[in-house]
Amino acid sequence: MVEVIKTDKLKVVVVMPAYNAGATLYKTHSDIPTDWVDEVILVDDCSYDNTLDVARNLKLKVFTHRWNRGYGGNQKTCYNAALESSAAIIIMLHPDYQYDPKIIPDLIQPIIQNKADVVFASRFLGNPLKGNMPLYKYIANRTLTTLQNLVQGTSFSECHTGYRAYSKQILEAIPYERNSEDFVFDNEIIAQFVIAGARFAEIPVETRYEKDSSTVSFLSSIQYGIGVLWTLLRYMLHKTRVWKCRKFDFSQPYNPCKCNSDSHSKLSTD
Repeated sequence: MVEVIKTDKLKVVVVMPAYNAGATLYKTHSDIPTDWVDEVILVDDCSYDNTLDVARNLKLKVFTHRWNRGYGGNQKTCYNAALESSAAIIIMLHPDYQYDPKIIPDLIQPIIQNKADVVFASRFLGNPLKGNMPLYKYIANRTLTTLQNLVQGTSFSECHTGYRAYSKQILEAIPYERNSEDFVFDNEIIAQFVIAGARFAEIPVETRYEKDSSTVSFLSSIQYGIGVLWTLLRYMLHKTRVWKCRKFDFSQPYNPCKCNSDSHSKLSTD
């Protein structure tokens, strides 16, 4: 990949959807390349550990929820806050130190080069089993990603990464506020990007599954898988005009040359 230097005119914001990330937040933040990132925003979803204390000590821009909204609800606040902060590129990075923050320059270069609107850091461009990904997660990820590619006409190596970069324009072009408050948000937003005609890219990322990293239980994984299948069904029914889905019903396709100027609600910082 040809290296592109970020200009001062291009504001890059990292958003961290946080829940009980106090043990890993400092390590994650310390690996963020500060010469590529202008601001770090953390949204705390009612953690009961010391996440907020660590975030404040790091002098991050912090937002808090008054009640636990869930992973999808946390992302909505993250993206609203980043857009309010005039971000040109928004990076979602989990603060659990599972994904490598040092690859941020590679993650955002396709957007800087105007070759992509959405960039995924894919574990499956390498071997996630080397990073101790549980076997059942590996199999489920492969199966669901294959189904999603078939239904959506895509060719992703992975649809379930939690490490992504978005242009401001593509986030403003989709109604992500209509999506789930739970984990299936990640897949609903991909379907919205596909409908909008977004340009995608992927880069490899190595991950680590350690005791302090967040993990989803086996039961929650099953519920998540059912949610992904339901999202695919609703996507198919909407595309075939059998049953409209409000999440996927937005009129204007995305145009990289035109920025949707819809405003986002104001937020209060912590």
